[in-house]
Amino acid sequence: LLLIVFGVALQGFATTSNLLGLVRSISILGILGLGMGLIVISRGLDLSELAIMAGPWCIALVANQHGLPPFWAAVLALALAIGIGIANGVMIAFVEAPALFVTLATNLIIYGVAYWIAPVYVVYAPQNAPALVFAGRGTLFGIPMPIFVFAAAALVMHAFLSRTSIGRFIYAQGDNPEAARLSGVALRPLIVLEYVLVAILAWLAGLVWIGQAGSMQMAITQGTQIFDVILVVVLGGISLVGGRGGVLSVIVGCALIGTLLNAFTIMDVNNEVQNIIRGCVLLAAIILDNWLHPRDEETARQGD
Repeated sequence: LLLIVFGVALQGFATTSNLLGLVRSISILGILGLGMGLIVISRGLDLSELAIMAGPWCIALVANQHGLPPFWAAVLALALAIGIGIANGVMIAFVEAPALFVTLATNLIIYGVAYWIAPVYVVYAPQNAPALVFAGRGTLFGIPMPIFVFAAAALVMHAFLSRTSIGRFIYAQGDNPEAARLSGVALRPLIVLEYVLVAILAWLAGLVWIGQAGSMQMAITQGTQIFDVILVVVLGGISLVGGRGGVLSVIVGCALIGTLLNAFTIMDVNNEVQNIIRGCVLLAAIILDNWLHPRDEETARQGD
C-alpha cells in the first residue's frame, strides 16, 4: 500500500533506478535483521551486532594497511567476529547472564578495543583489492551486488530455520525453553551457535558496508541504527516473546522501513522528525506485539 501511495504521490519514487536504490540501501539492514531475527526467535537479543560488524573489520583493515593481504584480512575479521559471538554465547548460556546486559557490555568493549587498535574515525578499504569491495560495489546483470548478497543470505537462513532440525530446535527454544530442555534439546550449545551465526551475518554486513562506503568507522556503533534493526524485526512480525516469525518477516520489515526512509528522503524530511516517527512506530509495534502475544500463561489467562 505504501509503495502504491508513494508511487502515485511522489514524483521519481516509482522509477526503476529509485526502486533498485531502495533495495540496495536496505541490504545491509536486511542482513543485520536476519541475525537479529534469528536471535529474537530464540527469545534472545543482541545489542552488539553493529559493533561486531564494525570492530573486526576496522582491525582487519588496519592490518591490511600494515601488509596483511586482503583475503587474510577478511579471514581475520571473520575469526574475530566468530570469537566475539562465542564469547557472547558462553556468557549468556553458561554463566546465565542476561543477554541485554552481556551484549550491551560487549558493544562497549568492542568499541574501546577497536578504537584503541585503530585510533582513527574512519579506516579506508584498500583500493587495489576489487574482490574485497565487490560485494558492496559490484553489479550483476545491472543489479547491485548487495541485493544478491541479501537474497542469498535470506535463502540460506530460510532453509536453515525451516529445513533443519537445529532450526526447529531454535523455534522450540523460543516458544518454551523449559519444554525444549525437557524434550532433550541441548540449549546451552544451541545458544552459543545462535550468537555465532549472528556474528557471521554481522561480518557479512560489514563486507557489504566497506564495499559501498569504501571504509569502516566505529562511530556507527554509537548511533541509532541498532534500533532500526530491531524495528525491522518487530514490524515484520517476529514476536519478542520468541518462537514466532521467520525470514519473510525480516524481508517485509525491511521493505516497510526502506519505503518510509526513501519517501522521507524524497520529501526532504529532517532527521529529527524521522527519528520521532521511527520511535513512535517501534513503540506501537512493541505494544501491539505484547498485546497479541502475552509473555506468560498467567497473563494470557487474564484476557482483556
